[in-house]
Amino acid sequence: MTEKLLTENFDRNFAEIKENIEKAAKKAWKNPNDIILLAATKTVDIELINYAIDSGIEYIGENRVQEFLSKKDGYAPCHRHFIGHLQTNKVKDIVPFVELIHSVDSVHLAKEISKVSLKLNKVTDILLEVNIGDEESKSGFKTEELEENLREIAKFEGIRVRGLMAIPPICETPQQNIKYFSKMQKLFIDIAGKKIDNSSMDFLSMGMSGDYACAIENGANIVRIGTALFGKRDYTKK
Repeated sequence: MTEKLLTENFDRNFAEIKENIEKAAKKAWKNPNDIILLAATKTVDIELINYAIDSGIEYIGENRVQEFLSKKDGYAPCHRHFIGHLQTNKVKDIVPFVELIHSVDSVHLAKEISKVSLKLNKVTDILLEVNIGDEESKSGFKTEELEENLREIAKFEGIRVRGLMAIPPICETPQQNIKYFSKMQKLFIDIAGKKIDNSSMDFLSMGMSGDYACAIENGANIVRIGTALFGKRDYTKK
């Protein structure tokens, strides 16, 4: 696909997504400006990412450490998040360069982020990943164990818990995910009510290309959108 066609597709997709976000936010009695559209940029070339940033995308999220490292010096100014599974031995490669890590799925990982952050004299914002579908194939905290683990993680210096993140089970329609989004919203509200030190439920990161409108209607204020924004991609790249 030519660069011109890629950018034209992006322009059309971006306009449609912004309109859908606005409709979903208003339906949920939210200010559309309070919803963060995070562009999931796995396998997207830096030229198209920077075109997207120049067009108004403010937040980007990478899934793979090595891909992020290969691109990080080429990004136009933007908010950089890490949204993929993070191994403890790769924490040192990510913490210096991102504002928010969405996918903290264990106390062990949080402890390593704390350790690296303290060495850098930095406070790293994190979200705790919840295994909302209780799937054996996915990482994340079980809902019934979340509060206990959050209280332990919140004691670590060098990190700050800013909210929760989830990837619901694959469903045939976006509407089928509503029960998972609704469960996450309730959990998010319940945890916020605990007022745990060094944690604030500022961000609920859920919803992707096929279900972001439903996610917003059920409490999400960060949606991670890749395919709907950039088109189908070759995930064997990089």
